[in-house]
Amino acid sequence: MDKEEYKVFYESVYRHSLAHILAKAVIELYGKENVQYAIGPQIADGFYYDFMLPNALSTEDFKTIEDKMREIIKRREDWTCEELSREAALELFASQKFKTELIQDMPEDERITIYRTGDDFVDLCRGPHVSNSQELMNAAFQIRAVSGSYWRGDEHREQLQRIYVYAFTDRQGLKDHLAFIKEALERDHKKIGPALDLFMFHETAPGMPYWLPHGWKLYRQLTEFWRRIHDTRGYQEISAPVINSKKLWLISGHWAHYQNNMFVFPGSSWTPDGDDVMAAKPMNCPNAMNTYKRAIHSYKELPIRYNEVDVIHRKEKSGQMNGLFRVQEFRQDDDHTFVREDQIADEIAEIMDIADLIYGTFGLTYRAELSTRPDDFMGDIEVWNRAEAALKGILNEKYGEGNYEINEGDGAFYGPKIDLQIKDALGREWQCGTVQLDFQLPHNFGLTYVDSDGSLKEPVVLHRAIFGSFERFIGILIEHYKGNFPFWLAPCQVAIVPIRTSHNEYAKEIYSKLEALGFRVEADYADENMNVKIKYYKTMKDPFIIVVGDQEVENRTVSLTVRGQKQQIHGLALDRFLEICQDLRATHAKELEF
Repeated sequence: MDKEEYKVFYESVYRHSLAHILAKAVIELYGKENVQYAIGPQIADGFYYDFMLPNALSTEDFKTIEDKMREIIKRREDWTCEELSREAALELFASQKFKTELIQDMPEDERITIYRTGDDFVDLCRGPHVSNSQELMNAAFQIRAVSGSYWRGDEHREQLQRIYVYAFTDRQGLKDHLAFIKEALERDHKKIGPALDLFMFHETAPGMPYWLPHGWKLYRQLTEFWRRIHDTRGYQEISAPVINSKKLWLISGHWAHYQNNMFVFPGSSWTPDGDDVMAAKPMNCPNAMNTYKRAIHSYKELPIRYNEVDVIHRKEKSGQMNGLFRVQEFRQDDDHTFVREDQIADEIAEIMDIADLIYGTFGLTYRAELSTRPDDFMGDIEVWNRAEAALKGILNEKYGEGNYEINEGDGAFYGPKIDLQIKDALGREWQCGTVQLDFQLPHNFGLTYVDSDGSLKEPVVLHRAIFGSFERFIGILIEHYKGNFPFWLAPCQVAIVPIRTSHNEYAKEIYSKLEALGFRVEADYADENMNVKIKYYKTMKDPFIIVVGDQEVENRTVSLTVRGQKQQIHGLALDRFLEICQDLRATHAKELEF
C-alpha cells in the first residue's frame, strides 16, 4: 500500500467509525426504543446515516447531535469486533427492522460480524474501525444536511431521514473542504443561470429546461463553434425524427436494454405490446443507422461521419434530476462514424485531437477511461474481445500502458467505450465526452459496404460525443467560469449606456456598427439613472460596458468598463474600440485554426 492508498484507507476508517458515533449519538438523544437505524456508508467528503425517527430533524438539531458525538468520543470507549451466527445476529437485532432485513438477505455462508462501541451500542458491520474512540479525538466533522430517503432506494418502502456529515482526519482538512464548498456554491449553475437569465424550469415540464434569450444566444454560440470545427473535418450534419416506432428500438436493442428510461406512448390503436407503440428517442444511434442504409456504399467512401444535435429524451426519477446536469430533454453533440476496421485507430486519434481542441479552448483538461463489457452485453463475445483490444491498443499508444483507468463492466450494451473525464476550475471531474466502438448495431441493421474485392463487409460504428450534452456542458461552463464567460461566448458582448436621452443617437450608431460586425450587443435608451443601468449590466456579467455622454459624442469616443476591472478607460476612440472587439474575435479564430 503506497502513501496515497494508505491516506485513503486511513480516512475511510475515520469516516466509517464516525458513522457509528453518529448512530450512537442519535440513539442516546432520542431513545433506543424510538430509533430504527439503517445504513451509514462513507462518501467522498464524509458519510451519511439513515434513520427512522419519532420527529423530523432540522438545522436546529445539528449542534445538539454534534455535541453528543464529541461527548461520546471523549469517553475513550473500546471498539470490539465479534463474529455471530445468523440466529444470534437476528436475536441481537430483533428490535431493529432494517438490520434484521439485511441479515435475512445475506447468503447462507456469509460471515456476520458486529462492532460494539462501549457496552451500549452495537452495529452490524464488516469494519474495519478504530480500536478506541480516543483515536477520533482530532477528527473534524460537521453535519451538512438532513434529507429524506427511501429504504434501499425504493419509493414504495419506508421513508427515512438521512443525516449527511462532512468528516476529515483533521481541522485543516475540514476547513479546506468548507472553503471549497463555499466556492462551489457561489458557482452553482442553478443560481447563476436564472440570475443571468440563461434558463429556467417549470413544473409542467420537469427536467426539461426553458432556454431564455440570453441562454439561447450562448447555446447558439456553442453550437456554431462546434459546427465550425466539424465542418472543416469532413463531418456531415443530419437531423432525424424525434419519435420512432417500437420496431426501430427492437432492432437496435434499446427496447430490451433501455425501455425503462424511454418516454413511451401509443400509436393509432394502443396496445401495450402492439407494433404501433411509439417512443421519443433516448439516443440518435438507430436513426443514423437508417441514414447510412439508404444507399450502397463503397470502401472508398469510408469513413462516413454523420453528426447531429437533435433533441433527445430520457426518463429519470424525480430525485435524480439536477439542474442542467441531469435532465430529461437535451441535445447531444452526437456523431456516428462508419469505418472499416483498419481505419479505427486513425479515426479515434482524430477524435482525440478534436477533444484536445475543444476542451483546450475552455481551459479544461481531461483524462481517459476505458469501460469494458457489461453483464447485459449484446452480441458475440469474440467481437467484444476484439473491440476492447482495439481500444486498449489506442490508449496504450496515446498514454502508455497502465496510465489510464479501466472500468470493468461499465461499457454500453453494444460495445466498449472510452470516456473522457474533464476537470473544471475547482478540480471537480465530469464525464462528458465518449468514444464507443460498436460492431453490433451495424450487424443488427444489416449495414454493409462494397470492399475492394467486390465483397460485402460490415462497417464498424464509432459513437462519439465531446460535450456529451449541450445542457450539461453549459452547466459545467457556467460553474467553471462563474458566469464570467469569455468574450467570444458571452450572450451579450457589449452593453451600451447613454448617460442621457440626448446621447441615444450616438449610442444607436455604435449599436449599429457593432451589430453590423456580428457582435452581440445590448443598449438601454431609457431615461433612467446611468448608475442603475451600469449596475444591471455588471450584474449580467457583460465583458464590456461602454458609457457615452457629451464628451464621447463630441470626440467620437467611448468610456469603457472591462468586466473585473475597477478602473474605467476614458476617451477611447470608437474606431479603436471596434478594432479591439474584432481582434478578440480574430485571436480566438486563429487559435481554433479556422
